[in-house]
Amino acid sequence: MKYARCALIAVLSAVILISAGCISQEQYEDMAAQNRIQQAKIDRLEGRINAVETSRAQLEKQLATLRDQSSVQSAATAEEIAALEAAIEEKNSMIATLREHLLASGIKLPMELSAMLEDFAKDNPMVTFDKESGKLKFKSDLLFELGSDKVAASAVGSIRALSDIMKTDEAKNFDVIIAGHTDDVPIGKPETRAKHPTNWHLSVHRAISVLNAMVKNGVKPTRLSVRGFGEFRPLAPNAPNKKGNAVNRRVEMFIVYKGA
Repeated sequence: MKYARCALIAVLSAVILISAGCISQEQYEDMAAQNRIQQAKIDRLEGRINAVETSRAQLEKQLATLRDQSSVQSAATAEEIAALEAAIEEKNSMIATLREHLLASGIKLPMELSAMLEDFAKDNPMVTFDKESGKLKFKSDLLFELGSDKVAASAVGSIRALSDIMKTDEAKNFDVIIAGHTDDVPIGKPETRAKHPTNWHLSVHRAISVLNAMVKNGVKPTRLSVRGFGEFRPLAPNAPNKKGNAVNRRVEMFIVYKGA
């Protein structure tokens, strides 16, 4: 599987470093054990996704057969079709949730790439990097102008630096998923609402702005994708009466194996 290949890259990198005397055998064995645990978790999630997709395909086949055989639908047939459609929608929701868990589980990045991203985060106060999941987190208050999807002038250099990392040989086998988030403060100004009717729109538009900036800096668009979650994936409770919370205003970037 694609995730397994990524884990193999990390292990091979460790073997090379052992040969060069950069890490100890004990460190290598610890890293290999962590990779095995992470890979087992990924395998379980992928297995569940495959099982649900198989079940969904069976339901879709039943639905197609029922529709073909029913030129004139009785009330009972209509109810059966509605039940199948509801079951398929439930499977779709389940698959989406499992894929979210798969994404959140992350993968161990090759050590060279992980080190680059760690250094990048250390040099950029607006960024944090979780090497366990391959996730970068940008603070939206520093990345964008207030209530806007325009990348702040002070953040242009940070996105350029990240783009340069993603163009290296160490990162060539990885894609970037860009996810925008807001807090629960409603869109206030009429001119802002005209462009971003809801926080959902704003979160997606901000993710697209980051994508466009990375493309402008030479990252191939085929390696980038976006998502927007609006106010619905908070990291911490928002203040009462829709007063928001700065920690929830963020853009997350997941470094994932190509094609994930």
